[in-house]
Amino acid sequence: MSTLQETNHSYKKLTVDSISKKIVAAQYSVRGAVPLRANEIKEDLKAGKHFPFSNVVSCNIGNPQALQQLPLSFLREVAALVVCPTLLNHPLPFDDEVLARAKAFLKANPTGLGAYTHSQGFSSVRGEVAAFIGARDGHPTDPASIYLTNGASEGVKMALSLVCADSESGVMIPMPQYPLYSASLALTGARAVSYALCEEEGWSTRVEDLEASYCAAVDAGTKVTAIAVINPGNPTGGVLTGQAIADILEWAYAKNLVVLADEVYQENIYVDTKRFVSFKKVLRTLESQDKCLGLQLFSFHSTSKGFLGECGLRGGYMEIINLDPAVIAQVYKLASINLCPNTLGQLAVSLMVNPPQGDSPAAKVYRTERDSILDSLKSRAARSEAMFNSIEGVSCQPVEGALYAFPKLTLPAKLIEAAEAVGQAPDLFYCMAMLDAIGVCVVPGSGFNQVEGTWHFRTTVLPSGEQFEQYLRNVPKFHREFMARFQ
Repeated sequence: MSTLQETNHSYKKLTVDSISKKIVAAQYSVRGAVPLRANEIKEDLKAGKHFPFSNVVSCNIGNPQALQQLPLSFLREVAALVVCPTLLNHPLPFDDEVLARAKAFLKANPTGLGAYTHSQGFSSVRGEVAAFIGARDGHPTDPASIYLTNGASEGVKMALSLVCADSESGVMIPMPQYPLYSASLALTGARAVSYALCEEEGWSTRVEDLEASYCAAVDAGTKVTAIAVINPGNPTGGVLTGQAIADILEWAYAKNLVVLADEVYQENIYVDTKRFVSFKKVLRTLESQDKCLGLQLFSFHSTSKGFLGECGLRGGYMEIINLDPAVIAQVYKLASINLCPNTLGQLAVSLMVNPPQGDSPAAKVYRTERDSILDSLKSRAARSEAMFNSIEGVSCQPVEGALYAFPKLTLPAKLIEAAEAVGQAPDLFYCMAMLDAIGVCVVPGSGFNQVEGTWHFRTTVLPSGEQFEQYLRNVPKFHREFMARFQ
């Protein structure tokens, strides 16, 4: 008998108590309790179990193609040829510009999609991104400052890991916020410093709220190093003006903070009174006035949002601005640890920032598909907002951009007591009831952080067609009937 066999040894398995406390602390409600229950219901429906509805409407996450948004033809046709270049040797029913773009990509990147790329991504795509940003902002962009990433999320996590030196480091994040930020900070062991958005002013970012949050954090011993801003807002749907951005930048500069600009919804603006203005463009304007000189900025964009909705391809980019060369070397090292971003996502970024132009047949189809998607999103945003504001006890700020509404709930004391009795936050209790009653899956506001004593939920504006019409009818009906139980 071997020594190991003779040893009286009790094998210790991993438990929640023994694994990383940082992982346990991280929360990501977008795929939390309500979506998990929704997945169970979907499986039960497939198995023939009866519910008061025939399908689950997944409004918990900005995932357009899961809710029947069609992919853009140009992107998918070029991608098909680049993934399988031998198709180019056969007659194809594709436009000449599709064929030309696929051939140009393969010529610029002769190793194709199956080999590792440069750690920052294909140089040809980084050049296209730089040209896109330069045309958008009116300022030159160095391709060396571009890092292609697996969606914007990877870039955000890289930036957060850089600005958080230790457990006393803190990053200011909006309240409500997209839980990527709080979860990523929990994983780094750093501190989330929430600054409240002003709901009564359309979820605006006010300097006085930034100052109050910053001072409270510093008084508590936090070394605040950076501020994250999401524009257009997730989950709020608010859009910042150029002046608001300038105010944020000047305030951040005075506090020696790095700015993280999450701009993944820059194409999703639905009101005529607002337009997208990038943080970089405003920063360059301020620098020309001898203001904010050297302010360090990270900005992020993604193929998942806008009108592409290519979430599964995981394409994105990060631009770094005004970083010291020694820090840039560390950014490159972080990118190198991951070897490279996925190549199909890099191709998607190329086609996002450099779409077909002019009057070619491919360009006309592209614009038609793009405009149809954006017009439909604009209509659904306005109709969703109006629907929520028509319900007694519900209010919704203007859905100016992004893919979401974040309505506020006025909940009766009996409902709050009933939620507490089962150990749930009142808005989670409400969202679970909505799912069970009408099959609509949304995310409680408590998963995004919210001002204490207020209750919200986030829903996308992505359902379409008859599914959207049923959504508009069923949500008010559910609310009335559910509230009546607690009067």
